[in-house]
Amino acid sequence: MNNSFQDAVVTKYNIFNSLFLSLPYRGIFQTGSLLPILTQQSETGFQEGKSPKEIIEHFFSELLETATPKERTDLLFLFIQYIERQVVLFDSVEDAAFDQTHDLTGKGSVTYLTERLDNDELKKKLLAKLEDFSVRIVLTAHPTQFYSGKVLGIINDLEDAIKENDFTEVNQLLLQLGKTAFINHEKPTPFDEAVSLCWFLENVYYDAIPSILEKLINGLGMSVHDWPYPNLFRLGFWPGGDRDGNPFVNPDITLQVADRLRETLLRSYYRDLRTLKRRLTFKGVDEAVSLAERKMNSTIFGPFDQGYANAQELIDELLMARETLVTKHQGLFVELLDNFILKLNLFGFFFASLDVRQDSRKHAKAWEDILKRLEKKIPLLKYSDFEGWDEEKKIEMLLSLNIPLRDEDYEDELTKDILGSVRAIKTIQQKNGEKGAHRYVISNNTSALNVMQVVALAKNLIADEDGKLALDVVPLFETVDDLANAPEIMTRLYQNEFYRNHLQNRENHQTIMVGFSDGTKDGGYLRANWSIYRAKEELTRVSREFGIKVTFFDGRGGPPARGGGNNHNFYSSLGSEIEDKEIQLTVQGQTISSNYGTVTTAMYNLERLFTAGLENHLFRGNRAEDELSAEDKILIEEMAAAAYESYLDLKNHPMFVKYLDKKTPLRFYGQTNIGSRPTKRGNDDEGLKFEDLRAIPFVGSWAQMKQNVPGFYGFGSAIRQMEGENKVEDIKQLYKKSLFFRTLIENSMQSLSKAFFPATKYLRDEEEYREFWDKMYDEFILTRDLLLDVSGQKELLDSNNVTKVSIKTRERIVLPLITIQQYALQMLASDPKDLPVDVETYNQLIMRAMFGIINAARNSA
Repeated sequence: MNNSFQDAVVTKYNIFNSLFLSLPYRGIFQTGSLLPILTQQSETGFQEGKSPKEIIEHFFSELLETATPKERTDLLFLFIQYIERQVVLFDSVEDAAFDQTHDLTGKGSVTYLTERLDNDELKKKLLAKLEDFSVRIVLTAHPTQFYSGKVLGIINDLEDAIKENDFTEVNQLLLQLGKTAFINHEKPTPFDEAVSLCWFLENVYYDAIPSILEKLINGLGMSVHDWPYPNLFRLGFWPGGDRDGNPFVNPDITLQVADRLRETLLRSYYRDLRTLKRRLTFKGVDEAVSLAERKMNSTIFGPFDQGYANAQELIDELLMARETLVTKHQGLFVELLDNFILKLNLFGFFFASLDVRQDSRKHAKAWEDILKRLEKKIPLLKYSDFEGWDEEKKIEMLLSLNIPLRDEDYEDELTKDILGSVRAIKTIQQKNGEKGAHRYVISNNTSALNVMQVVALAKNLIADEDGKLALDVVPLFETVDDLANAPEIMTRLYQNEFYRNHLQNRENHQTIMVGFSDGTKDGGYLRANWSIYRAKEELTRVSREFGIKVTFFDGRGGPPARGGGNNHNFYSSLGSEIEDKEIQLTVQGQTISSNYGTVTTAMYNLERLFTAGLENHLFRGNRAEDELSAEDKILIEEMAAAAYESYLDLKNHPMFVKYLDKKTPLRFYGQTNIGSRPTKRGNDDEGLKFEDLRAIPFVGSWAQMKQNVPGFYGFGSAIRQMEGENKVEDIKQLYKKSLFFRTLIENSMQSLSKAFFPATKYLRDEEEYREFWDKMYDEFILTRDLLLDVSGQKELLDSNNVTKVSIKTRERIVLPLITIQQYALQMLASDPKDLPVDVETYNQLIMRAMFGIINAARNSA
C-alpha cells in the first residue's frame, strides 16, 4: 500500500500544509517560508558532517545576518510552534486516510475471523472459547501524552474535515489550532491526567467497543439481545490509582478519579437515553424511557436516592420496556435499545476498573511501622526478631494478625496512604460495583512475602464478614532476575493454604503482571523480551500444575524498547505453552492517541488484539510448525545471552549514566509539565544513579537523541556471535518460521528506523564521550546490517511499507526540531559567559522541542 499511502497521506498533507502560510498570524509567512530552508540545510548539513550549531549558524548568516541573538532564538521558537502544528496536521491526515491505507476487514479483523468459521465445529469451538476469554486495555498516565481535551477535540474535528476535503473548515481549524496552547503551564495533577484520559473513554472507547461486539455478533448470526459474553472487552485505568513513585497520588485522589470515571460514563448514558427518547415514542415504552432519563439525571446530579443504585436496575427496567416494544410495537427501533443495553452490560457504572499500584518496598516500610507500634503493646513481639525470621514464618505471622488499622494511630504519611488506598478499593466497590476497583498491583515484586504483605493488609481492612477478599493481588515481575525467580515465587504462593483459599474464592484465577520497561532498561531489548517469554511459559506450567487459571498482564509502553510495536503479532505468536485465555496490556503516552485516538483506529487495533488471542486457539493446528521447537529456544537463549552481555558492556561503561545526565534531555523531563510523576526515584541531592532512572524518561531520552539504544542494542552483536558459530542460516530459518522471532526483529527495525546518529556526531569532538558514542554507533550499524541480512530486506521495514513511509515523512517534518534541540544542548556545553543569550532560553528551546519530537514518533516512550 506504499503508493496509496503516498497519495492519500503524504501528498494530501503537503496540500493542506500550504494553508499554514495564509493564516493571518504575525510572522507566520516568514516562519513558514524559512522553515523548508532550515529543513534542507539540516539534511545537507548532517550529510556533510556538520554539527547542529554549524547548521543553525550557517542558516542565520546566510538568511538573517543582521538579526539580533534574541530575534534568532525567537524565530527558533516560532519554528518549534509551527512544526508542532504540522505534526498534528500529519496525524490528522494519516488518521483520516486510515481506511484507505489499512484493510479494515482484512487479516486480523473480526470480519475476517468470522468468515473463516466455515463449519459448525469451528463456531462451537469459538463460542466455548469466548466463555472465559477477554481483552483488557489499561490506560496509564505516563509523561508522553500531553494533549489537552481542547486540542484533542480540534484534532478530532480536523480529521473529519480532511476526510471531506473541506478546505474552508480545515482552514478554520488550523486558525483555532494556531491560537490554542499545546503545553501545560503548570504540572498536571493525577486528577488532571485522569480527566485527559477520560476524553478517550468517552469519545472513542464508548463507541468503539460496542461496535466491535456488534460486528462479531452479526458475523456469528446471533442477536445483541441474547449475547451471553458481555465481558469480552474490559477497560482498566491507572491515573489516580498508580502511586508507585508518585507522591501526588493519595486516597482522596483515588476516590475522586473513581467518581470522575462514573460521572463520565453516566453522562454518556444520559445522552444515549435522550437519543432513545426521540425514537421510542410508543405507548408503554416512552414512559419507561422518560423515567430512565429522569432517574439517570438524579443518579448524576441528585437527589441520589431517586436515581439508580447500579446498572442492573436500569437494565431490568429497559428489558421490561423492550418486552412491550416487541409485543405491541413490532419491535420498531429495538436494535437501538439492545445496543444501549449492551453498553450497560459492558461498562456497568464504572466505565474502567481503577487499579491500585504501589512498590513492594513501601508495603514493607508500612508493615515495619505497624509492627513497631504493635511491639509497644505486646513486648514479646519484637520487630528485630521478625526481621530475622525466614519468609514462611513472616507470612504466617502477618496472616495471624487480626488488628484494627486506623490512620489516626500512625504518624508516618506513607503508612496512612497505604492503609487509605486499600480502604479506597472497598469504597469504590460500594459505589461503582466490584469491577470498579478490584486489583492491587505490586511493582518490584521480588518474593512471595511481597504479595502476602498486601493480602494481610487487605485481610484486616476490607475483608467481608466471612473473611473473603473481593480483591485480586497482582505481582509485577520486571527485571531479568525477578522474571527468572517468578515461577518459584508463585509456587510458594500456590502452596500457601490461606492464599489458595483466597484464589478459590476468586474462581481459581491469578493475574500476573510482567513488565518490559525496567526489563529492557535492566537487560536490553532481546534479553528482556526472551526473559518474559520464558517466564510466561514457566508460570503457565506452574499454574496449570496447581489448577490455577493464570492471566498475563503485560506492562507495555509505546516503543519496542518498552514492549510496544506490533502487539497483535506478539499475541498471535504465543505457543501452546503460554496461557492465552485473556489478553491484558497497558497502553500509554502517544500510543493512546496514535493507536486508539479515533473510533476507526481503536476498532482496528482492538480487533487485532482480540483475534490474536483467538487465532492460537482456533487455528493452531493449521500452523503447528510455527511453534518454537526445543532447538529454536536454545538458539534464542544463546542470542539473548550474547545480547545481554553486549548491553551490560554498554550499561557498565563509565560514561553511561554521565552521558544520560549531561548530554541528553533526560534532566529536562521533570520540567516539561507533561506528567505528574517525578522523573527519577531517590533524592535529588544524591546525584543521578542508574537504579533511580525511570524507564520512560530513560527510553524517551534515547529517542530525543535519535539513538534509540534500548530498542536494538545487543541484537547485532548477538547475531555476529552466532555467525562465528555458523548459526546464521539457523537464524534466517527461524525468522521465516517463527512469528515471535519475526516480530522481535521487525519491532527492533522500528527503533532503528527512527534513529539518526548524524544529529549527535558532534559529540565525537569531545574526547570524554568519543569512545562511548562510537560504541553506540557501531552497534547501530552492525544491528541494522545484520537484521537486513537475516530478514532478506533491502531497507528497514520493507515488509511494512505504510509504517516505513509514515516514519520517513514524520522524521523529515521534525528534522529541524532535532537540529534546534541538539543546537541548544551543544550551546549549553559552552561557558555561560560566552553564550549570545541566557542559559534559560536554551533550556526552553530543548524542552519546547521535546513535545514535537515525542508526538511525531507516536511511540517514543
